[in-house]
Amino acid sequence: MVSSPCLRSEFRSAIPNPRSRFQIQFLTTSNMVVLAASIISKPGKVLVSRQFVDMTRIRIEGLLAAFPKLVGTGKQHTYVETENVRYVYQPIESLYLLLVTNKQSNILEDLETLRLLSKLVPEYSYSLDEEGICKHAFELIFAFDEVTSLGHKENVTVAQVKQYCEMESHEEKLHKLVMQSKINETKDVMKRKASEIDKSKVDKNRGDKGGFGPLQSMGSGRIENSFTDLSISSSATGFGSGSGLGLSSDVDSFSTKSKARPTSSATAPPRGLGMKLGKNPRKNQFLESLKAEGEVILEDVQPRAVPSALTDPVTLNVEEKLNVTLKRDGGVSNFDVQGTLSLQILNQEDGHIQVQVQTGDNQAISFKTHPNMNKELFANDCILGLKDPNRPFPPGQAGDAGGVGLLKWRMQSTDESMVPLTINCWPSSSGNETYVSIEYEASSMFDLRNVVISVPLPALREAPSVRQIDGEWRYDSRNSFLQWSVLLIDNSNRSGSMEFVVPLSDSSIFFPISVQFMATNTFSDLKVTNIIPLKGGNPPKYAQRTQLITENYQVV
Repeated sequence: MVSSPCLRSEFRSAIPNPRSRFQIQFLTTSNMVVLAASIISKPGKVLVSRQFVDMTRIRIEGLLAAFPKLVGTGKQHTYVETENVRYVYQPIESLYLLLVTNKQSNILEDLETLRLLSKLVPEYSYSLDEEGICKHAFELIFAFDEVTSLGHKENVTVAQVKQYCEMESHEEKLHKLVMQSKINETKDVMKRKASEIDKSKVDKNRGDKGGFGPLQSMGSGRIENSFTDLSISSSATGFGSGSGLGLSSDVDSFSTKSKARPTSSATAPPRGLGMKLGKNPRKNQFLESLKAEGEVILEDVQPRAVPSALTDPVTLNVEEKLNVTLKRDGGVSNFDVQGTLSLQILNQEDGHIQVQVQTGDNQAISFKTHPNMNKELFANDCILGLKDPNRPFPPGQAGDAGGVGLLKWRMQSTDESMVPLTINCWPSSSGNETYVSIEYEASSMFDLRNVVISVPLPALREAPSVRQIDGEWRYDSRNSFLQWSVLLIDNSNRSGSMEFVVPLSDSSIFFPISVQFMATNTFSDLKVTNIIPLKGGNPPKYAQRTQLITENYQVV
């Protein structure tokens, strides 16, 4: 039986080729990948996005921008499909954890990947909000890379991912130790050279001037030596009716300039004090060059003489925090002022005092004293004192800005004339652009400092076009905010405006507008008039610090 060539060809094509079958299976498996892992807000703002395949920025931005429109309310599904991709997502409080895959991907494996990522996100960002996610963006990206490689899920656990991300390098530690040892050796060489130079200068001065001459009319004296690395100063009283010298020593080096006799250009030292010797500060040029090259230099901490008074012995802080919510069409939704008066005492002996204050004429403010205060004394004489006059106020540290609370007050109102700063925003669309005009009007009651008006913007590829502005502006591309800054608002600029242009957008995207500022006067106009000592003697010196700050100031 003879077979024709045509039949042999048909029979050969009917038998499957194992090699071609493997190629088809490999191509199908390689297409089953995760394209990107992202964390976005429910309005659609992208916080973190990690792409695992080659993809343009325009492509991924378009895919993430389309997701909020596809998610319906009240549905229990965890995925949404389009013609080209599949969105697998999971809500995390006010955010979405999102995987963008192709439609050939295994959805069960994608759900397992999503479940693992949802366990990792709280491990690196304890606050699941926009600020917390953006603060730990790089840690989250590194964790995403450990879970997914080239779009395929790795067989890892949460503990393994944390271990891989926190892995320490022995070579890096060794390199840092070697660099630090070199720096320490160089510093030692420089110290020895500086010591030799200083000693040669001292010997030269002594040879030129013949040493120290007699000191006239000095019952006690002091010489202050200035040292290059360590300052140790001591004073000694004179013996009998002769002169006395205060001696200072240094184990490494010292720099002293002695004067045997005052010259005509030098002024005589005051009576009762010895000669005061100083030094000219010298910079280590080698260490400065290392700093310029980016090396971290750990310099020796030099002990300094403690000043006579870091701050005033008694400090009283008057602070008011402003919470205001304004309506975009006019009117006040919320106006709340909360104030406190706190006391800071450095020394225990200054704690036996009473504070006399003067309140303003604002009848809308209600004052409340601390439970340990004498309420009758404050109600009758406006004096803040403890119920037990023998008990002193506790002292605080120099850096403790809070101090001891004495008095607090609160004011609420719906009167728009009480608002220090009003904001008017006018968005208008023309063609493919939206023109936004913003105007501020400040009350004459306050001079506002460091005013920052933050306007939310849609996601933009470039900064908006600012046509006109009274002040300065800055575009925060990461958070999509336009910040309008005015250093000082006083009688010369009680009103100002800004105009910018963005692509066509809905008017609601520009709200809420956040405002920050501070002022040196308050609504209560509270003033400290006197400090009354209870143990007699002169009242201690005191200082009053007054400020008005915004805690939450918005236009919604």
